Amino acid sequence: MRGAFPCYHGANNNANDRQGYEAHHRIDDVRRRRAGACRQRQGRICAGRRGGRHRRGRGLAGSPEAEIVQDGKSFMRARTTEVLEPSPDRIQPPCPFVGICGGCSWGNLSRTAQLAAKEQNLRSTLERIGKFAPEQVDELVQPICHTKDDWGYRNKIELEPTVVNGRMRLGMHGVDPSKIVTVDTCPLFDKRFPKALKSVVGALNYLSGSHDLGLERVGIRASRRTKALEVALWTPTGSFPRSQVSRVLADAAHPTSIVRVMSKGEKKARRVSKVEMLAGEGSWTENIAEGQMRLSAPSFFQVNTKGAEILIDLVMEALDPQEDELAVDLYCGAGTFTLPLARRCDFVAAVEAYGPAVRDLRRNLEINKLDNVDVIGGDAVREFPDQDADVLVVDPPRAGLAPEAIDLIASTSARDVAYVSCDPATLARDLKRFVEEDTFSPVKITPVDLFPQTFHCETVVHLRRN
Repeated sequence: MRGAFPCYHGANNNANDRQGYEAHHRIDDVRRRRAGACRQRQGRICAGRRGGRHRRGRGLAGSPEAEIVQDGKSFMRARTTEVLEPSPDRIQPPCPFVGICGGCSWGNLSRTAQLAAKEQNLRSTLERIGKFAPEQVDELVQPICHTKDDWGYRNKIELEPTVVNGRMRLGMHGVDPSKIVTVDTCPLFDKRFPKALKSVVGALNYLSGSHDLGLERVGIRASRRTKALEVALWTPTGSFPRSQVSRVLADAAHPTSIVRVMSKGEKKARRVSKVEMLAGEGSWTENIAEGQMRLSAPSFFQVNTKGAEILIDLVMEALDPQEDELAVDLYCGAGTFTLPLARRCDFVAAVEAYGPAVRDLRRNLEINKLDNVDVIGGDAVREFPDQDADVLVVDPPRAGLAPEAIDLIASTSARDVAYVSCDPATLARDLKRFVEEDTFSPVKITPVDLFPQTFHCETVVHLRRN
């Protein structure tokens, strides 16, 4: 694909002299992490991003003029100073904050180009890190799956507080994550709730004029299926103007739930101490697949409900669970895969370390009238189920699987494993380990565009015992 993100290179062999030098190159590739890339005559990769820190990008540029900001042995980084020739894949996005706000860094890249780039990034990562041969990658990787909606798909957005002219304002992390971009609308948020963001922002800005809210962040969740709208206020423990906040927010946004999530501890390691219901139901409800899930504000849930259903379909297709079989669900969260497994299997052992998610899973099993699940609270390695498994699903965090987890999975007699990944690099690393141990081999690798307008991509891998 020709054209993508900014690209840069220097003029001479002295690294210090190259810093700040402007040059002109054509972008050849779109890299993960929102960067464009070109290759110099010397063979070095030049990875470009416009403005901010090295992980941030500002959009398409077929031929940019750019300034070097970092020079390494095998790569250089730079920022765009001017777009000389736009890429044919550049579009005019519906959001005026693309390139400023960090939430839709690929917003001015056409959907077709986004899908192609995500699929190619997965392929190249499997070759580079997983050490799969190109012909193996061609055989394994399936066409990328995606939903129809590329804007207005998010069921959740989060806002951060900042101070503007001496007053608190709410916004989103910018391309430079140290900066907050104040907004009152977001085209990525569920289009059935066009006024929710503006109403919540206005109400909290108004309240901050007369109260110290102590806000650390604000979460808004919305469901077009259940019509549920929850506002979650993250604060430290201590005094809080509960009645005033709940009244003003209720009048402004008409949410079905208002909660306060209290946290404590060091800034980089804060933990939830309590969730307090201020008004309404005290949780958020979503219909997904064949059932309903109720989630507390701290619990994780995929921000794209329709996309999550694609993940469920792919996992069930890979495992083909039978009614007399036992399933294991590691890193199960509040039950996205546990619930459909429980409907199809004789028994499910579900492991989750995060306390709020464990409580939500138990409640979701009751809501869906499922009594064939053993919910195990704890680390997936330390609390690995004693029961053997016929089928197994893993949906680990971005860091992927620990070597011990791979060994434990291999020790079961599971015939098939479904691995759901949010990071191609750690996925490729883990698949390499499975192959090297000669326990499981990938049968099918399917990318899923769960996050349009961003570089993020989910992947579902079907592994079969050798």
